[in-house]
Amino acid sequence: MITIDILIIGAGVVGLATAAHVAQRFSSASVTVLERHSKFGQETSSRNSEVIHAGIYYPPGSLKARLCVAGNRMLYDFCHEENVPYQRIGKLIVAADEHEMATLHKLLVTGRENGVHDLRLLDADEIACLEPRVSACGALYSPSTGIIDSHRLMAQLEYRALRSRVIIAYSHEVVALAPKGAATMVVYRTPSGSEEKITCRCLVNAAGLNADRIAAGIGIDCDTAGYCLSFCKGEYFALPQSKARVLSHLIYPPPFKDLRGLGIHVTKSLDGRVRLGPNAFYVSQLDYSVDAAHAVKFYESIKPYLPFVELKDLQPDMAGIRPKLQGPGQPFHDFVIHREEERGLPGVINLIGIESPGLTSCLSIAQMVGDLIAETMYS
Repeated sequence: MITIDILIIGAGVVGLATAAHVAQRFSSASVTVLERHSKFGQETSSRNSEVIHAGIYYPPGSLKARLCVAGNRMLYDFCHEENVPYQRIGKLIVAADEHEMATLHKLLVTGRENGVHDLRLLDADEIACLEPRVSACGALYSPSTGIIDSHRLMAQLEYRALRSRVIIAYSHEVVALAPKGAATMVVYRTPSGSEEKITCRCLVNAAGLNADRIAAGIGIDCDTAGYCLSFCKGEYFALPQSKARVLSHLIYPPPFKDLRGLGIHVTKSLDGRVRLGPNAFYVSQLDYSVDAAHAVKFYESIKPYLPFVELKDLQPDMAGIRPKLQGPGQPFHDFVIHREEERGLPGVINLIGIESPGLTSCLSIAQMVGDLIAETMYS
């Protein structure tokens, strides 16, 4: 049976960022990534708004706040250095009335506490200068919010990892795990259907939608640990180019109070297309279809601030599913990024509930995982 130093389960954006980081940081370590799909980023990493968030929404001191603010700067630097397409187009969080303006004032305070120092409140005239077709009495402007080509980002992270001699095994699905002394034994199914084993000194669980299943597979009681995931689906509808071209920024409403989502908003892609979404509702199965009947609710949600959009403009586009630790009706839950030493698994690092702002935070998460690996293998 092969024994390696570091095994990463999952080749989404966080798994790839972690592989690239640890292979460069621990140059003598052997690093392997197992991914059940035939290529990288087939789930949450490729089905999202592709937004580089600033770090406005999350409770001060939370991992989501800290890693998003740090990740924002790291990701812009990475994109510049590695020629990954991006645009720092900015975001307007708009208010329809004084009640929503009060929410924006609170977001301004939270954002500044988190270290986002370029936020600015705008009045209706200032909004009109930036977005003449948007209707709002005020807005919170975030110039450091942007958009990115997430596929190119993952491709570059994969390239960096491979250049550092990481082995990435696609179509290899983990089917069983077991502690083996201070190490972990992993059983995986190969593309041919046969099962093989590998042992690792350090296991990084970056399995996204299946992260709780991987944690349970190594013997962790996910109910007790608070690791059980809920699937939260978000659908998107596209606008025609005639309406898309009049918008220059990302346009968001105030977020839900429980932060289960950020509300149906305007997202722009690098090629100029505009999507509306996502909504947020819990599902029990992975299903990426878009219910065309939901267009009415989308239209009703965006009509107050996009009065020029008509119901007939909305066309079903795509859907994504997020692995949320926050179940229906529950309050905000932070990322779990934890070395399981107190559970007798010092070589196991679990990444659970890595949803938004996971894309923005991928490099800062990788750095944090690297710190935990240093404690595990090099302390």
